Amino acid sequence: MFEEIQVKKALNKIKETSRLTLPFQWDLNIYRGCEHGCNYCYAMYSHSYLEKGEKSSSAGKEGSDFFQRIYVKTNIAEALEKQLGARSWKKELINIGGVCDSYQPAEAKYGLMRKVLALMIEYKNPVTISTKSDLILRDYCLLEELSELTCVNVAVTVTTMDGKLSSLLEPLASSPEKRFSVLQAFKDTAATTGLHMMPILPFLTDSPENLEQILSRAAECEVDYALPSLLYLRGETRTHFFSFLAQNFPEMLDPYRRLYAKGGVDKDYKAELYGVLRNLMEKYHLSADYMKPMKTKLSRPKQLRLTDFTGDSL
Repeated sequence: MFEEIQVKKALNKIKETSRLTLPFQWDLNIYRGCEHGCNYCYAMYSHSYLEKGEKSSSAGKEGSDFFQRIYVKTNIAEALEKQLGARSWKKELINIGGVCDSYQPAEAKYGLMRKVLALMIEYKNPVTISTKSDLILRDYCLLEELSELTCVNVAVTVTTMDGKLSSLLEPLASSPEKRFSVLQAFKDTAATTGLHMMPILPFLTDSPENLEQILSRAAECEVDYALPSLLYLRGETRTHFFSFLAQNFPEMLDPYRRLYAKGGVDKDYKAELYGVLRNLMEKYHLSADYMKPMKTKLSRPKQLRLTDFTGDSL
């Protein structure tokens, strides 16, 4: 079900500790909750609270379902314009959909991203977007226009090339083939593109064959970077994912419990997997540096200065 809410601000500053490894300091999430239903989603915790300033008739109720109760920030464009138009705003890079996919099925109904992108064009503000949906192609023209004005990065998350497995892991996300069609389409624009191969799921999506299929397709799409990372299990995500395994892959429960005695995987497993990934990345001439292409874009003539990107000089 959809629950419409009002927000006082659209942009949220990322915690100081997180900024050390990210090229952006601001998040914008149009929705809270995600219909894609990814059984490994790290953001399930976010339904346990609502941000200050959000008002909902059901706020405070316990047991809200992250996949089925979708909070829609209907005044997101109005709130965003206030922040972008403020004298203090420095046109910093905004990460759109860092917690909940902005192109989940709810977006087909509400169309809020079109209003958000129109504002980004008006204010010439750089953005990075990550999605698992080919619905982003609806806004191709807007993103193409914005990419001519400033830095735009379009990233697509792919975990497996196995369609059946994908439908189990990510029930309402677009098929892997449709996701790669997004990267193929945007390579013809001024936007930078990236593959997010995350998370890699031990014993499910970590085979060298699957990893190579994904990375070879990314190379065909001429992505600017490919960023892999391993599954991390904690809190509600851990509980939900283990329940998912019990129902669909019961033979993997014990191996997972051993491998994930803590939140992260065993260090020996991690070292072995990343060795395989390094070889594949070299084979397909892919870089994991997701900051370099965005910085390069901003250094080109007629683009914003790098100081506009970071707020500081390098």
